[in-house]
Amino acid sequence: MARSKLLYVCSNCGFESSKWNGRCTNCGEWNTFEEKEAVDVKTTSSFSRQQSAASSLADKLSRLGEIGADTDVRYDTGLSELNRVLGGGLVKGSIVLIGGEPGIGKSTILLQICQYFGEEHSILYISGEESVRQIKLRAARLNVTTESLYLLSSNDVESICTTIEETEPDIVIIDSIQTMNLKQISSSPGSITQVRECTNMFMNTAKKLEIPILIVGHVNKDGAIAGPKVMEHIVDAVLYFEGERNLSYRILRAVKNRFGSTNEIGVFEMMDIGLRQVENPSEMLLAGRPVDVSGTCVACIMEGSRPILAEVQVLATKSGFASPRRVCTGFDYNRMAMIVAVLEKRAGLFFGTMDIYVNVVGGFKLDEPAGDLSVALALQSSLFDKPVSEKVIAFGEIGLGGEIRSISHVPNRIREAERMGFDVVILPKHSMKEINPGTYKTRIIGVSNIRQAFAAVNAIAREETDRKEEN
Repeated sequence: MARSKLLYVCSNCGFESSKWNGRCTNCGEWNTFEEKEAVDVKTTSSFSRQQSAASSLADKLSRLGEIGADTDVRYDTGLSELNRVLGGGLVKGSIVLIGGEPGIGKSTILLQICQYFGEEHSILYISGEESVRQIKLRAARLNVTTESLYLLSSNDVESICTTIEETEPDIVIIDSIQTMNLKQISSSPGSITQVRECTNMFMNTAKKLEIPILIVGHVNKDGAIAGPKVMEHIVDAVLYFEGERNLSYRILRAVKNRFGSTNEIGVFEMMDIGLRQVENPSEMLLAGRPVDVSGTCVACIMEGSRPILAEVQVLATKSGFASPRRVCTGFDYNRMAMIVAVLEKRAGLFFGTMDIYVNVVGGFKLDEPAGDLSVALALQSSLFDKPVSEKVIAFGEIGLGGEIRSISHVPNRIREAERMGFDVVILPKHSMKEINPGTYKTRIIGVSNIRQAFAAVNAIAREETDRKEEN
């Protein structure tokens, strides 16, 4: 006979405990345990009967060399930025989770790619939040007119999986996983148990029929995908939309990807007719850059195989408080504090009574150590109110001894700077071994420490001043 008992389940990671705890011992979150009633139906005798009745899978074993390597295993989404994040396209039989804040563009991008998919494939779009008429209105706004798109409004997972097996579409879209439910589970839709079991059913269907399934996931109050721990291990890829609600640009980043790199990003711009891909994010981030203004410098960071130029702005001004303010937007606060300490100790600069504001333009996050040198040059420029030349770009990591340490992907960074019209590149001297300066049109200056970097910038400023006086 079934035995019922009480369990306490963490709403963040799904960890189960026989007693309530204020803090989850698995993920460390506070006040996340919820009381659930579990039914234990397995006994030793029943488990033994199930084990004896189970059929052998020996006849399904396959040698690695005997498995065919089909070259056509990916679907082109029609968006090069999305293909880049996915690792080249949508893999057959994969299950992809797309998360992000409400209104950031998850459903929009999925409905947009249906227009391209519909040229050669059939798509089944299942929504548990909207009616088919509401989806039709949104499709009309996005100019999605394909006849190969089939709509279904339902949240019954068993019925949905049966429908997928009967119709066998080429691609399935689920919007969203938090609205789906299994009737056998008493908990409400969106709970840890429902999310886990529903995702498992979709995963089994995708692998069995080799149909790719795209799933939309909501976020919780902390900005993470609801039920992340129980879903990340099941799905093949987790894509996450980043961006500020008041900015039009969106960044799509891979948090997990079994079929590609997790370092690639895709950049989109939200418009009235949907998301437009930004194939040149460097130009977007540098648009409207001020001329002859102190406290600005351009950095080059790597996002996977893509070099991206971003403008760093610093404002150092006299503080009106006993404790100066230090604010960072798009840059790590602790990293900024370390750079300021190095400049005071190794370069003789003084920021003790100064408010410091660091901003990376465009809502971009500069989380690579190669951006240290640009921040340092912008700090020095703002302190003395002397602009860094608009034709100068700098990248390098700063050590605690004031040295400029080598970085990776130097040739790619230089080529991107050259393409964007920069005349001078300041980089670590140790990185000069990786390149041949004669092959580039730009002037390349290698520096060993922060004092040499400041001297190079000042020399370039004097050269520009002399040139203007001559003209």
